[in-house]
Amino acid sequence: MDGARRVLVAADKFKGSLTAVEVAERVTAGLRRVVPDLGVEALPVADGGDGTVAAAVAAGFERREVRVAGPLGDEVAAAFALRDGTAVVEMAEASGLQRLPAGVLAPLTASTYGSGELLRAALDAGARTIVFGVGGSASTDGGAGMLSALGARFLGSDGEPVAPGGGGLADLASADLSGLDPRLSGVELVLASDVDNPLTGPKGAPAVYGPQKGASPQDVEALDAALTHLAKVLEDTETVGTRAAEYAASPGAGAAGGIGFGAMLLGARFRPGIEVMLDVLGFAPALERAGLVITGEGSLDEQTLHGKAPAGVAAAARAAGKEVVAVCGRLALAPEVLGRAGIRRAYPLTDVEPDVAKCIADAGPILERVAERIARDFLA
Repeated sequence: MDGARRVLVAADKFKGSLTAVEVAERVTAGLRRVVPDLGVEALPVADGGDGTVAAAVAAGFERREVRVAGPLGDEVAAAFALRDGTAVVEMAEASGLQRLPAGVLAPLTASTYGSGELLRAALDAGARTIVFGVGGSASTDGGAGMLSALGARFLGSDGEPVAPGGGGLADLASADLSGLDPRLSGVELVLASDVDNPLTGPKGAPAVYGPQKGASPQDVEALDAALTHLAKVLEDTETVGTRAAEYAASPGAGAAGGIGFGAMLLGARFRPGIEVMLDVLGFAPALERAGLVITGEGSLDEQTLHGKAPAGVAAAARAAGKEVVAVCGRLALAPEVLGRAGIRRAYPLTDVEPDVAKCIADAGPILERVAERIARDFLA
C-alpha cells in the first residue's frame, strides 16, 4: 500500500481511561470501519512518565518483572523493558504515586529506593544503555533512596542511615558515594523527562510538584531545605564536590521529586523524554512509511506544548513533511496554537459526547467514532 494511504498512530495514553496501546487499537478500529483496507501502523508512545515501559514492550522490547520496594517500603512487582542491551526503566513502576495505598500520600517519607533496585535489575540483565524515564513520583527525596539501593550511604550524626524520604534528609550529617555499583561507570544512562526544573527554589521539585504529592506549605518548605542540605553535604564529599551545586541547578534535576539530581550523580545525561523514546521506539522509520500521523493524549492543553508526547511527535512529523492530526479527551488549545505545534486539527472526544463523565467512562467506543471522523475527513 502506498505511503499516502498508510497511517501511523503514535499517541500517548488517555490517563485514567485508556493505555497508549488501547488508544492505538481503538483508533485503528474506527479508521478501518470507514476504510477497511487501510494500512495502519501502531506505535504507542510515552514521554518518560508512567506508561513508558508499556510503550517499549508494545514496540517489541521484552518485559522483565522484578520485586522491589514501593514508596513506603512494601514489596511491589515492577517491570522494565529490555532489547539488544538497551533497558527502559520507569521510576513510576517502583516509586510512583500509583504505588501508594489508596487515599494515602506520604510527601515526607516516600522513598525512591525501589527505583534504584530497578536500575540494579537492569544492570543484572546486562544492559549497556539504560533509558531512565522519570515522572509521576510519590517521593521528594532527591534520589537519595535510589542511590542507597545502588550502594551509597546517607548517615546521620549517630552514624546510622537517615530515615527514608525527603523529610529524613534534614538529619543528614554525611554522605558516601564511594560504594556505588561499579557497573554504573560502564553504562550509558539517559535521564528521560518532560520537565526541566532545577532541584530547589521557586521552580524546584518541592515547590512545583510537592503539593501534587500531598505536601502542605510547611512540608514544601521543609523538603526544599532538606534537598538544599543534601546538595550541600554532597558538595563536601571528595567523590562529588562542586558538581553537586552544578547538578542541583541543572535542567531536569528537579524531575520526579529530585530523582533527576540523583541520576546526574550517577552520570546520567538529561534529554527530553519524548525525544529519547521516539529514538528508542523506532519512530523515524515508521514515520517514513506513513502518509498521515495521528497522535494525542488525554488532555491537549498548555502542558502538551512543553515536552509532552504529542508535541514531540508533531514536531518530528512536521520536520519530515508529514501531516498530523490529534485525538484527545479534552481540547484546551486554539486552532492557531495547534497549527504552530504542527498539528493540523484536533479531535476531542467531547465533540462526539459533550458529557465529560461519559467520555471518561466510555472512552474506547467514543474514540472509535472520533477515528471514523478522521477517516472521512482525511482518508475516504
